Amino acid sequence: MANLYAIYGASGCGRSLMPVAREHLARLNIQAEIYFIDDGLIESTVINGHTALNYQQFKALNSEHKFVLIAIASSSIREKLAHQLNADHIQLWSVQANNTLIMDAVETAAGAALSPFVTIGSNVIIGKCFHANLYSYVEHDCIIGDYVTFAPGVKCNGNIHIQDHAYIGAGAIIKQGTPDQPLIIGKGAIVGMGAVVTKNRPACVTVVANPARILQRT
Repeated sequence: MANLYAIYGASGCGRSLMPVAREHLARLNIQAEIYFIDDGLIESTVINGHTALNYQQFKALNSEHKFVLIAIASSSIREKLAHQLNADHIQLWSVQANNTLIMDAVETAAGAALSPFVTIGSNVIIGKCFHANLYSYVEHDCIIGDYVTFAPGVKCNGNIHIQDHAYIGAGAIIKQGTPDQPLIIGKGAIVGMGAVVTKNRPACVTVVANPARILQRT
């Protein structure tokens, strides 16, 4: 019985990751249809050449093993869906582009979406359902929490700890820490587009500008 694969989310994030998912399976010499899951659907349809179903329809498909990449921008929704998939015995699926560069001793938890031109440096630990968009990088000795999102072009330098549910905006730069004093981005923090972060930032704040300053607390 063939395995089934799906991308959960058929808006911009999911549609952008579908070509990455296709080449990921091709690289592994796996021939399989990849579905879209969209909970807004009542009946199945076709999106960019792929069958799109709601979650209940996908769950009803007959297969011994199902794998799902959650392509939802909201980290809280990603977490909720990850728990639902686990309860339904559906495995989180990680995909990476052919030109994603992953260096030595990298640990990546399930559900990662690594877009084209992403680089992960050596001795990096990455939590569940990490999204790294186009041209982002994570340098050596970083620890990335669960459900973290990098928009395109994020520059995360060495010895940085980013806690769960943080969002790093497009083109943001985070200054490197040191082995004994890593720079920390707190849980649920938002780093605005183009911000330059030069020191620790607490949980649940939004920071903007160069150098980054706190705009508001969430």
